[in-house]
Amino acid sequence: MPSDRRDLSIDTDILQPQDWSFPVPIAYGPGRLAEIGRKSVELGLLNPLVVTDRGSRDLPFIAALQGYLAQAGLKSGLFNEISPNPRDDEIGAGRAAFRAGGHDGIIAIGGGSAMDGAKSIGLTARNDIELWAFEYEQPVPEISNDQAFPKLITIPTTAGTGAETESTAMVTDTTKAMKFCVWHPELKPSLTLLDPELILGLPQHLTAWTGADAMTHAIEAYLVPGFHPLCDGLALEGLALVSKWLPIAVREPLNLQARGGMLVGSCLAGVAFLKGLGMVHAISHMIGAEFDTQHGLTNAVVLPVVLRFNLPGQEPKVQRMAQAMGLKDTSVTAFIAHVEAILDEISIPKALSKIDVPLDCAQRIAEKAILDMAAGTNPRQATVAEIRALVQEAIIKAR
Repeated sequence: MPSDRRDLSIDTDILQPQDWSFPVPIAYGPGRLAEIGRKSVELGLLNPLVVTDRGSRDLPFIAALQGYLAQAGLKSGLFNEISPNPRDDEIGAGRAAFRAGGHDGIIAIGGGSAMDGAKSIGLTARNDIELWAFEYEQPVPEISNDQAFPKLITIPTTAGTGAETESTAMVTDTTKAMKFCVWHPELKPSLTLLDPELILGLPQHLTAWTGADAMTHAIEAYLVPGFHPLCDGLALEGLALVSKWLPIAVREPLNLQARGGMLVGSCLAGVAFLKGLGMVHAISHMIGAEFDTQHGLTNAVVLPVVLRFNLPGQEPKVQRMAQAMGLKDTSVTAFIAHVEAILDEISIPKALSKIDVPLDCAQRIAEKAILDMAAGTNPRQATVAEIRALVQEAIIKAR
């Protein structure tokens, strides 16, 4: 069958180096971290600041990265004080480290929190503009030529957030216990390096949680109303890759093809949500800000509850998503059942109570979630009371 030949070709190519120019320069392929020194030199860097999260700071790829930079004659510094849910005070400390070290660029390496932390530091590194002035719904701050953002390289070591190709970052406002999106259209990665070898050592539970995050991105982005065929196409292809490779990556942690498929699928889904996200993220952002839960895991638990709320009336889109996932039955019921089967296979808990989210927070989380920008692009607008009911369901029994 022609489709079989196509799948075989893709599976072979997934192990080969690839260079793509859309939406930013992307270097993909196993072992390509070794090129970081040369590529940094080509970007004119002399002393980049490596930014990572606390969970990654002692992992081998940090030493390898700084070793490759040194081999190319570059100095580098390391800032590793980024929480799983990055905080505004940590961004301030990162800006101080950038300035104290005389750095001229930023290399983000790690999971989504490292990406968000590094991008937020980049927003503020060369100016005295307050972080929250970059909040997505505020007027875009003017950046003078002498305050140009530092060059940014992103190197994800999880396949989930898809945060590596854009400037948007989620940061917790510690005074409000709420997450907000910060960004600037002029902050773009000069290079995104996707090396699936970096993910081979990712524990199975983190593979599952981050992979479910990527699946949620693809689904929510595709369901956002409006005509955006570029993002829609990326969402569907991202969903196809993630739904195929996620169970295999969890089951076979050293399967390099599965790691490559997940890394690319996650990246595509991350680009797709430039169109927007939905109520899963609106709820998850606020739960993460208040209870410091892992973002992908929170998304995964909440996803079926929101799908049951959103999908009636979305049958044409559900059919396309079901086809991308290889389903013969493309009904809403079959689609949700398949998503739930994947979550079961990768051992996602069936309620937020299992990750210590208490029932008495539902009203408070709902009041915060309706203010989240992702709630505004959900395909079905919801009241605070409806969101509270969704949160309660997710806490008690999500699936």
